[in-house]
Amino acid sequence: MIRACRHCHHITTEDQCPVCGSRDLSNEWFDLVIILDPEKSRIAESLKVSVEGKYAIRVR
Repeated sequence: MIRACRHCHHITTEDQCPVCGSRDLSNEWFDLVIILDPEKSRIAESLKVSVEGKYAIRVR
């Protein structure tokens, strides 16, 4: 099952977020963005993302 972390919005299939370590994951997430280079991305900056990967824009 694909879920998104409620804290950092990282999308994962694991039971724990590999980015922040949170177990607070949600099945209800919307809009996907893929961050390839967080240091050069304005989207990554606005989402406060420092690790490349797939992220949800909104998580319930």
